[in-house]
Amino acid sequence: MSILKRSDSAETTRMPFSPANKGRSRRRKVMDRLMGGLAVIATMIALVPLASILIYVTAKGMAAINWDFFTQLPKPVGEVGGGLANAIVGTLVLVGLASGLAIPLGILAGIYLSEFGRGRLGWSVRFLCDVMTGIPSIIVGIAVYGTIVLTMKRHSAIAGGVALAVIMLPLVTRTAEEMLRLVPNSLREASLALGASHWRTTLSVVLRSAAGGVITGSLLAVARAAGETAPLLFTALSSKYWHTGLDQRIASLPVYIFTYAGTPFAELHRLAWGAALVLLSMVLVASILARMAGRKAYGGR
Repeated sequence: MSILKRSDSAETTRMPFSPANKGRSRRRKVMDRLMGGLAVIATMIALVPLASILIYVTAKGMAAINWDFFTQLPKPVGEVGGGLANAIVGTLVLVGLASGLAIPLGILAGIYLSEFGRGRLGWSVRFLCDVMTGIPSIIVGIAVYGTIVLTMKRHSAIAGGVALAVIMLPLVTRTAEEMLRLVPNSLREASLALGASHWRTTLSVVLRSAAGGVITGSLLAVARAAGETAPLLFTALSSKYWHTGLDQRIASLPVYIFTYAGTPFAELHRLAWGAALVLLSMVLVASILARMAGRKAYGGR
């Protein structure tokens, strides 16, 4: 019996190496290499327009980058020189104000949806976030114009920051929820078993474990808000001078790019390309920071 069993097992082990199985294995390897090659080709094709945009903006924008660009105000039309220092500061102020509003609220909303949002209210909040993610930014600008600008009777940095915050909020909320859901339930159960309260477990264990992913989502939302133009045209508008207060108009790089690109003056076109390069660099830095935070969150993978 043992000899028969050994012979049967030997035949079983030899079965995969039959001619038919060898043919199937060869076809699978060919298809695997073919699909892998097609994926590489598709990736390279997708990178061509991205690389061309980066190279073109860098080549055109470097002509405007100098010390005056970062330290001086815009010159009157027809004069050579000047810079967009007020727009750089204004962009940082607007993005900082929007981040201060959207990131804390988005993280708190994500915590609620992940840990408590099992009922109809949680479903409604998720549905609202998904709808808001797809709303065109110009609609957000019109809504904030009707609620804040008309109430204050002036364009202001507050209105611009609120408009950008509305754009960022659903992104931060949904990202925070998904990152918190990835935290294993065993960590929650272990913390509760040690006597920690539910809120202490959520803040000290769950949120801390998902901190890298939450930061990644927040920085990606910041990168998107930094390049928005349409909401700022209705809310913050623009200014040729330094920022003086949150209740006043404020300059920003996206609005200057939009304004200068539509003029017939070569000098303003040069400044617009420089502003595009600076804005692209800001978004690139935010994306790199998001990537680094994501790698740290998942153990350096």
